[in-house]
Amino acid sequence: MTARDDGCLRHGDARETHPRDGAHLGHDQTVAMLTDLRRTLLARFGTSDERRLDSSLRGARRVVVPVRFHVVHSGRQGRLSSTAVRRQISTLNAAYGGRRGGVDTRVRFRLAGHDRTNESAWFHHPRRYEGAMKRHLRKGGRGTLNIFTAAVGTEVLGFATFPQHYKRKPRMDGVIIDYRSLPGGPYKRFNRGYTAVHEIGHWLGLLHTFEDGCLPPGDGVDDTPYEAAPAEGCPHFRDTCPQRGDDPVHNFMDYAHDPCMREFTAGQGRRIRASWAAYRSR
Repeated sequence: MTARDDGCLRHGDARETHPRDGAHLGHDQTVAMLTDLRRTLLARFGTSDERRLDSSLRGARRVVVPVRFHVVHSGRQGRLSSTAVRRQISTLNAAYGGRRGGVDTRVRFRLAGHDRTNESAWFHHPRRYEGAMKRHLRKGGRGTLNIFTAAVGTEVLGFATFPQHYKRKPRMDGVIIDYRSLPGGPYKRFNRGYTAVHEIGHWLGLLHTFEDGCLPPGDGVDDTPYEAAPAEGCPHFRDTCPQRGDDPVHNFMDYAHDPCMREFTAGQGRRIRASWAAYRSR
């Protein structure tokens, strides 16, 4: 799940099925993004304290995210069924609702429509044709989640944009995932639909739990312990940093195999809701 550079636009990551290359956001961009969030919250709500903001917005209804699902395929290859799309939406709601473990983030996803596009070049080379694909297919505004499925690759399973980037590059907003990573797909160890859960975490404002390793500010969330490196495979226990707390190896924003992912934290829930209020609710 490494950050990818696309000209001016930095992607959330690309979840990998093989050993990582370490090209995540980097310290300077992490600090810049967290600083931008604090400044935006302060300007809009008079506070950058996410706990205080969460309390003031507590009476509001849960965040319901409309989803536009774009199945890009090449003939029969990658032509996902409506059932597969609905199962992925159900998986998102279970994960973000805390039904796999962890907390209820108070985020839900509602399928607003899905379509299929038979375009071989887009399907086989979604990175190369990302701009054209999104310009033709993307629907809705800053609060609409556009998911695109294609053959992302054998090493990289998906990538996403951050909410901070919407204002500058609105047409590039969205999440692209490998069609084989959906629930029941052929990618063993990565076929429970958690690639989408992870990538959408970036779209909602979350960083990797291992961001910047043991170096502050990490991912900027106070209840995800520092982690020196991504989790590999299915570890049950690690403690790789001198700061307090065991590595969050089962967190959806780490790199473990799908069967070992199961939770978001309360702090991540607050970060999602703060990022939504700052960037996507307007």
